[in-house]
Amino acid sequence: MTHPVFDKAFWDARYAEADAVWSGNPNPVLVAEAADLPPGSALDIGSGEGADAIWLAARGWTVTGLDVSDVALQRAAAHAGAAGVRITWRQADLTLDAPVGTGFDLVTAQFMHLPSEQRRALHRRLAAAVAPGGTLLVVGHHPSDLGTIPRPPLPDLFFTASDVAAELNPDQWEVLCEEARPRPVVHPDSGLTVTIHDTVLRARRR
Repeated sequence: MTHPVFDKAFWDARYAEADAVWSGNPNPVLVAEAADLPPGSALDIGSGEGADAIWLAARGWTVTGLDVSDVALQRAAAHAGAAGVRITWRQADLTLDAPVGTGFDLVTAQFMHLPSEQRRALHRRLAAAVAPGGTLLVVGHHPSDLGTIPRPPLPDLFFTASDVAAELNPDQWEVLCEEARPRPVVHPDSGLTVTIHDTVLRARRR
């Protein structure tokens, strides 16, 4: 099956369809994994409507939010203004090898799903953007979800924490969390509560 094209046009159209695409709440894994980190500089990849970046900024982080969609970034900037926090917003298409920067104390990518070759290249670039002593946090939909809840029938888009960890040089990285983390959701068809899993990789650059 051919991979869909999740490009700028796709995401601009997706965000333009509704006043809000996401809940407006920060991703729970980010909250769980970053709550105890001392604030520094953070890069939020695929920042969307800004909830994660705003949560970080409110906790004292200096945040750069990066997304492919201008529509999402405009909405995120409005939300940040309403929340009274300052965030640097950048538009970039990371499938085209756009630069991400370096020297961040936290690089977080929540549910960035790309074909495996592009994804591995992106994860290597994200790892290179982390400062010594900094944290890389990558979260995604686990492959096991394909048998539990409706997901695009494209197994290549999904990945495990071990897949991400395999790209990290153990001489340079300490893996702190490498798991498929369960959480309950309501199945959109049956209305029943089912358990899905988030891929969670948290690592510290030595």
